[in-house]
Amino acid sequence: MNQIITQAIVLSRTNYGEADRIITLLTPDHGKLRLMARGVRKVKSKLAGGIELFSVSDITYIQGRGEIGTLVSARLGKYYSTIVKDIDRVQLGYELIKMLNKATEDHPEPEYFGLLEHGFQALDEAGIELGLIRLWFESRLLYLAGHSPNLQTDTEGQALLADAAYNFDFDSMAFTPSPEGNFSTAHIKTLRLLFSHNLPQAINRVQNIGSLLTDLEPLIRTMLTTSIRM
Repeated sequence: MNQIITQAIVLSRTNYGEADRIITLLTPDHGKLRLMARGVRKVKSKLAGGIELFSVSDITYIQGRGEIGTLVSARLGKYYSTIVKDIDRVQLGYELIKMLNKATEDHPEPEYFGLLEHGFQALDEAGIELGLIRLWFESRLLYLAGHSPNLQTDTEGQALLADAAYNFDFDSMAFTPSPEGNFSTAHIKTLRLLFSHNLPQAINRVQNIGSLLTDLEPLIRTMLTTSIRM
């Protein structure tokens, strides 16, 4: 059988038998893979060091006749070691993996691999707040799934104004003008940053970003649960 070489990020690991594991991996070019890592739980296993959580690995595998292939080799490409030094960052890392795994089918677009890799990079930088990383990740999941809010015009089709206040209408995924609205221009500008191609490292430099994200958290969380069924 032909051996296939690709990059991979571990999504889950399940013990199998006395020394094996079934590993679910995300790749940029072959979607999700379920591979048998034989003998990986043995002390001298050559595979164990190449399939760490919170890392990007170079793997070689053989596609099986059924759903599960065989992992032939694994070499650690990039290990985000700062994450595992902080229990809160570890916990959020697990949550990002779980969200992405739940939001994607077996053959997700390559952008999802990049999203998780960028998420690890942000978690590996101690100066980036966890709340920002989470909301950025959730916003990008919505974007990739085709559920971005309308951040240009209101529910009447009028351009969003700099000095107006708004509420959000989930049915139309757009803002509606309201004199006592909960969202300002600053909130909408922050959403534009979150739903664009900016990385957390860039958004982290925005003044007063923490308070704006606190206001936006319930909004983005509701979008996620209603649109992607998280």
